[in-house]
Amino acid sequence: MHTYKTFIRLIIAFFAILVFPLNSPAAEYKRETPVVRAVRKVSPAVVNINSEYEVRRRANPFSGFSKDPFFDSFFRDFFDPGFEQCYKRTSLGSGVIIDGKRGLILTNAHVLAKSATITIILNDERKFDARIIGADPDSDLAVLRISSKDPLPAVEMGNSDDLMIGETIIAIGNPFGFSNTVTTGVISAANRSIRADDTVYHDFIQLDASINPGNSGGALLNINGELIGINTAIYAKAQGIGFAIPINKAKRIVSDLIQYGEVVQIWLGITVQNLDNELAQYMKIPGNKGVLVKEIAREGPGHKAGIREGDIILSVGSRNTPSVEHYHTAMKNYAKGDFIKITLWRNNKENTVSTRAAVFPEELAQELAFRLLGVKVENLSLTKRFQHKTFAKTGVVISSINRQSYLSRIGVKPGDIIRQIDEMTVSSVKEFEKAVVKYRHKRSVVILLQRSDQSYYITVKL
Repeated sequence: MHTYKTFIRLIIAFFAILVFPLNSPAAEYKRETPVVRAVRKVSPAVVNINSEYEVRRRANPFSGFSKDPFFDSFFRDFFDPGFEQCYKRTSLGSGVIIDGKRGLILTNAHVLAKSATITIILNDERKFDARIIGADPDSDLAVLRISSKDPLPAVEMGNSDDLMIGETIIAIGNPFGFSNTVTTGVISAANRSIRADDTVYHDFIQLDASINPGNSGGALLNINGELIGINTAIYAKAQGIGFAIPINKAKRIVSDLIQYGEVVQIWLGITVQNLDNELAQYMKIPGNKGVLVKEIAREGPGHKAGIREGDIILSVGSRNTPSVEHYHTAMKNYAKGDFIKITLWRNNKENTVSTRAAVFPEELAQELAFRLLGVKVENLSLTKRFQHKTFAKTGVVISSINRQSYLSRIGVKPGDIIRQIDEMTVSSVKEFEKAVVKYRHKRSVVILLQRSDQSYYITVKL
């Protein structure tokens, strides 16, 4: 009987241990989830970016004397435009070290806008001055470099092409200056397009984790602690949702930024336009969607591959091209030398061709500029005819202009100086041609024009 009672007690004790485990290291270890391990692994590579820049604005010594906005605006008009206040602003953002040996940091381009000085703060509170290797506003990505005698932690690259809707993700960044803040969620959608200001960004990852100011440029991780995206907070209306740039899209852009300091746009020698529904139905195009090849450059990559004017491009690679915008977005995923598979519609059937991506030939830049803007230019240092009209120290002078062009119709004349095209300052013919080639796919550009001692901003449709 005694033996039976002892046996019962042992059985009860055994089950008690199973139900109420002892306070042992093994029991505590169960709290270390894959999320905890991923954060511990990557946090040292996520950095705080502190950028400082100057802001100038027209001063009004009487501001603040009255709460009436008319009072302020009335007196503001009496002060010289040169009477300015200058003060410094600080912008906070995040970044992630992608190459510890070379000290390369990936972040958002808008984090660095107007920055004069950039300070990087690591998780261990080490501080470094950083310089910009390259920035691309179109993709909202930028690469920085810091120098360190000691090794720097770096993130492991993942693959954003095999993302699963609903899979767990981890975002690490510095929202509102709170360093190394961790949030988790799931992937809500892929290939999202969002509009911010006048720009449409494509192929974003949508998350159910909020991405706030300061989170921009931070790391988006999968459950294994691999970098699958760069968080961005460009969509101000987002509440309870976030967006990230897929890392596979970023890899190609980062490669160009490191090698060239900018993103090099590829060229196939093809100009496309949108299809209207009537033409699409008449040509019996599948789904009535595609873009029409309007022009093709002789001996260009597209022409050599067999593409002809009048063909309908249905897809580029695995991406359908229902509009010109989708076509150009698809092209941005390729770099110089890449092979591109293009599906065409011709003679009521599909054809597939393969071509190799090239860069826009320099010798065609002047012809392109004349076709898009209707002007020919020359360097200021070489101009003689218009020397008496030249007040600008930098820029290119318009030597001739197409009288049928928009610029001519609004009164632009030979002798006027072009100093800037969009964000690019123009100080030579080469820089002018480079700007025209870079912005050739845009719907419009803003040109800074100077005549005598007056400057004008002009928006030109391309």
